[in-house]
Amino acid sequence: MASKGRLYRRRLRARIIVSFVLLGTGLTAAFALATLLLRSNIENDLIDSWLASEAKNFVEFKRENPDPNAPFSLSRQIEIIARSPRTITNLPFAWQRLETGVYEMVDEDVVGEPRPYKLAVYRGDDIISFLRYDFSQEQLSQRNLVYALLATLVVFSILAALLGLWASRRVMQPVSDLATRLQGFSEGGQPEPLAPHFADDEVGQLAAALDDYSERLTALVRRDREFNADVSHELRTPLAVIRGATELLQAAPDLDPKSATRLKRIERAVTQCTDLIEALLTLSRSERGHGAADLRRIIGQIVEAQRLAMRGKAVELVVEDGPQVVIDAPESVLSVALGNLIGNAVKYTGQGEVRIRISRDAVAITDSGPGIAAEDAEHLFERGVRGKGSEGSKGAGIGLAIVTRLCELYGWEARLAPRGDGEEGAVATLRFSR
Repeated sequence: MASKGRLYRRRLRARIIVSFVLLGTGLTAAFALATLLLRSNIENDLIDSWLASEAKNFVEFKRENPDPNAPFSLSRQIEIIARSPRTITNLPFAWQRLETGVYEMVDEDVVGEPRPYKLAVYRGDDIISFLRYDFSQEQLSQRNLVYALLATLVVFSILAALLGLWASRRVMQPVSDLATRLQGFSEGGQPEPLAPHFADDEVGQLAAALDDYSERLTALVRRDREFNADVSHELRTPLAVIRGATELLQAAPDLDPKSATRLKRIERAVTQCTDLIEALLTLSRSERGHGAADLRRIIGQIVEAQRLAMRGKAVELVVEDGPQVVIDAPESVLSVALGNLIGNAVKYTGQGEVRIRISRDAVAITDSGPGIAAEDAEHLFERGVRGKGSEGSKGAGIGLAIVTRLCELYGWEARLAPRGDGEEGAVATLRFSR
């Protein structure tokens, strides 16, 4: 659970960093794109208007100064040509039909590479002027600007990532501190208040809410434990009275066999109730008790009680020879766990046998009942769930749920599965080492 919490915090921190990176990259990219578009549009508009104006001015200059040697000052990048409508045929064919305006053209340089240029044309009645403006330098500068903006984009993205990393640390530090303090709480006792360690912000409000929840939960657990302790104490008294009366009746010299059998059933029921109370009290406290439970002796007691309760049912209980095993657990806990598994096997077996096999680390109970479906086996240990073969039988479906809780507390493993030998029935296994 702790590792899962750390994973979620890392994901939240990563989302903060990614948000900063996306924000920085997006703003920088938008700024770069806007810069390129503005530069391209403004530059084209300025050059086009300037070339058109110069082409018109050159025509007017030639009208006023027909001398071919008359100087007309222009940039070195501009080639200017003037022709009369009759002598235009010695110019490039692509120029001859152009009307007044500015055009983007492409030709080849001396090495065959494409070379862009702008051509401004002004058609007068007697003179046509052509101003050729080499645009390659502007394209080169625009390309360099693109490279510079891309480099700026990378740099700003890295800066945004570093800023996001720094910001995420500052943002997540109070949350991490809160999680660390929560993980440091001991299982017992009143937890230390969290709110005094945090500022009055969102994390502080969360800490205060956790403190309030912790107080209510602690009070609820305390009341639950006190109730369980009181109930178990109050139930022990009548059970002790019943046990004492049963022992006195069993000691009577004129006791007939039928009454003796009934008294043994009562005595075993008292023992089962006492063990169940102890097991439930252990679960309510979540405290793992210790002991030296003789596995074979406890199984013998459970089998004897089941035989007394079967009332002539055509089911044979067989305990196979096995090793002598001692389990580190209270006898009451082991008796409740095995009693539920063996009792279920006897309950759902109409006739045949229930075979119990003891090994060093497990007990296997095999019955010849109707069996269970493989897909239902894992759900039978859930509270309130009963098998398909339980119709007409009594019970609320909590016996196996108690077994599951005991297994979780002691590190055992309980399983139910269909028999694998082709016969009808099920196999219940209680394994003491996972």
